[in-house]
Amino acid sequence: MTNSGIFEILDGRFSRLFVPTARLDTLFTGCRWAEGPAYFPAARSLVWSDIPNDRMLRYDECTGTVGVFRQPAGHSNGNTVDRAGRLVSCEHGGRRVSRTEFDGRIVTLADRHDGKRLNSPNDVVVKSDGTIWFTDPTYGIDSDYEGHRSDSEQAGSLVFRLDPRDGSLVVVADDFVQPNGIAFSPDERHVYIVDTGATHVEDGPRHIRRFAVSDEGRLSGGEVFAVSTSGLFDGLRLDDAGRVWTSAADGVHCYDPDGTLIGKIRVPEVVANLCFGGPKRNYLYVCGTTSLYGIRLPVNGAKTF
Repeated sequence: MTNSGIFEILDGRFSRLFVPTARLDTLFTGCRWAEGPAYFPAARSLVWSDIPNDRMLRYDECTGTVGVFRQPAGHSNGNTVDRAGRLVSCEHGGRRVSRTEFDGRIVTLADRHDGKRLNSPNDVVVKSDGTIWFTDPTYGIDSDYEGHRSDSEQAGSLVFRLDPRDGSLVVVADDFVQPNGIAFSPDERHVYIVDTGATHVEDGPRHIRRFAVSDEGRLSGGEVFAVSTSGLFDGLRLDDAGRVWTSAADGVHCYDPDGTLIGKIRVPEVVANLCFGGPKRNYLYVCGTTSLYGIRLPVNGAKTF
């Protein structure tokens, strides 16, 4: 552990990924379950979800102010920015993936598969070809805390690929207990998907799996990349060197591309999700349970816009 108490070095490779004097900034507090941060470079702002409070909040990077971006917000969870700069959201309440257009209209991109309602889309990422990949566990329909209690209409908790050009929705993985966070490698040849099935199955999965992605968008492999050593993984992002930065019960865990846990950023709350922001993508935004945190790193997030 460094003198600051923030960084924990587990492998020498982590020592060059932080500045020892860096501080963990508390940017906002007052959420019930902060999730789904998405950074908008043109606006120098971050939008994130406060799921139980059914609102989305916006942090202005230039002024340090926070305001309500949208309420009600469909109990939104994961968010991302598509290649055109539009907000794409996973909504527990609407059991859909939505997109916010430039004029403020909210359109439904997907809410059914084979004529049946989705469970509760959780996390989402947009590939460079414009396809939208998202996970669909049952957390938003398990109770009224994060959405609306309801029965599942799907055969399981699935991972989907949506092509907004023709509206086609394809299952890319069907062997998860509760698929959660999802992120591509910088070259998009691999996709990392979290399984938090331990919330529903005794001794269930609490790991990240890594799949190879074909040019046609099909997945193969799916080996376990890492198993959480503290609580459950949730959201994750990659830096431009292919390292995985992921949420955990004791903060942010950093994994080398070879699967080694090389270090941690200690956060005083359970972390749900994170993303890189700032003009150089070297400011790590972290959604803790009740708060939004941030820390500047000598590392650049993988370019996703």
